[in-house]
Amino acid sequence: MSDEAVHETQPTSMDPYKYLQIVANPDGSITRNENFFPRTPATPDDPSHQHIPVLSKDVFINQSNNLWARIFVPRDNGGDHNKLPLIVYYHGGGFILCSADMNVFHDLCSNMVVQLQAVVVSVGYRLAPEHRLPAAYDDAMEALHWIKTNTQEVWLQKYVDFSNCFLMGTSAGGNIAYNAGLRAAADVDHLTPLKIKGLILHHPFFGGVKRTGSELRLVNDPVLPTCVTDLMWDFSLPLGVDDDRDHEYCNPTVKSGSKVLEQIKSLGWKMMVIGCDGDPLIDRQIELAKIMEQKGVQVVGHFDAGGFHGEELMDPSKAKAMFDLLKNFVFSC
Repeated sequence: MSDEAVHETQPTSMDPYKYLQIVANPDGSITRNENFFPRTPATPDDPSHQHIPVLSKDVFINQSNNLWARIFVPRDNGGDHNKLPLIVYYHGGGFILCSADMNVFHDLCSNMVVQLQAVVVSVGYRLAPEHRLPAAYDDAMEALHWIKTNTQEVWLQKYVDFSNCFLMGTSAGGNIAYNAGLRAAADVDHLTPLKIKGLILHHPFFGGVKRTGSELRLVNDPVLPTCVTDLMWDFSLPLGVDDDRDHEYCNPTVKSGSKVLEQIKSLGWKMMVIGCDGDPLIDRQIELAKIMEQKGVQVVGHFDAGGFHGEELMDPSKAKAMFDLLKNFVFSC
């Protein structure tokens, strides 16, 4: 029997509900452990934050659906005339967990501002299963339209070069950045003056019916076991297709012939895909990068040996190396 067959026939004994610290409710919602990650308050410009190099504040984009964002800016960017690149960031959590104010994402965005000298808008999108896909994609696009039309938000007007925008996400956020990118490419005329230059997919979260080699090899991965990703897709895909891992939201290869991919090429957008071979999703990430390259999109793939899913959120040395990659990518576009 092959190694792949052995792995495929070895079910995990892990309980994904316990792993994710969630409880399913009869009404289709879930109860989450709100302390899954510690939360960090925003750091607005006041005397108590004089020593902090990055300022942040929370703003409502749409109060009716509780869509909000945390904006991060450098305390000193060398003068008001010095406009900075904009990174619109979508956090991870398998579409069902986490928030933009959790410390791992707050710290990542703060450090990104310092290392890249950029402005970051981290979007607090709606979570599944209460709001199944495409709700997160809808929120991602609403955030972009809010950014481009909001003339009252002083930090955006003061700091942002609207012609130099990037969509970035971690894990499920990488999936959101990709799908929001497809929508934005098809609706580019309505985003002016916001001009997207590229997509940055950090350990993006994709799936499919047929298990890949990395998924079989790492079926019982301690960070992202297959039973956990399966549950996340069950909760996030639209009702009626929630058992279809080849739905376009989950498996981007099903729309690999899309004219929107040609549009991304014609717009001159670049794409960066960051991953590592200790992540069960690595094969899917590499496959997406190859598809985009075949479509003529300029792709920068960076895939490390070892590691684990989302490692840059936990390992400062890995994060610093990633920031160096991002800086080169952003300033080459």
